Amino acid sequence: MKNTDSLTGKVLIAMPGMSDPRFARSVVLICAHGDEGAMGLVVNRPLEGLDFTDLLKQLEIDATPQARHVAVRFGGPVEPGRGFVLHRATDADDIDEGEGRMRIGESDLAMTTTRDILEDLARGQGPDAAVLSLGYAGWGAGQLEAEMLANGWLTAEPSDEILFGADDDLKWNIAVQSLGIDPRMLSSAAGHA
Repeated sequence: MKNTDSLTGKVLIAMPGMSDPRFARSVVLICAHGDEGAMGLVVNRPLEGLDFTDLLKQLEIDATPQARHVAVRFGGPVEPGRGFVLHRATDADDIDEGEGRMRIGESDLAMTTTRDILEDLARGQGPDAAVLSLGYAGWGAGQLEAEMLANGWLTAEPSDEILFGADDDLKWNIAVQSLGIDPRMLSSAAGHA
């Protein structure tokens, strides 16, 4: 796959006929996509019964009264015990890749897996816009492309409302509408002309 065909930094929008219930009406930010496969984070599935302060307690990280509110989401079915913080970089230096940090395409988005970002957020520091995902969505070589050819996904550009907005129930509709499509007009039946 040529780099120009990469979906890195795009969002996938599950079509109404998505057969995998884990991804029905999901919106997924693609963090990496290449010849070996793809990796992304579901951005519209809150984890019921777990909030950021609960997670900090489990990790024995003390939160201050200034702690940032960080949504905790189901990022996907792969490695559900592993955390990924999706965030906007606070400045140009903040998107340098290093151990545990990955810049997402050419955007100002980054994904961080290190404990220090959780400690910063618990003290009210770090990025203003951030969500914590447990687990990720993964596709093997050619798997995502096959799902797209089978009309499983639409692609769109990410926005702060889609990635970091508070209303997870509306994100699928917002993502579809960002393409100029009325969500009521999408059919669950796939077809090719």
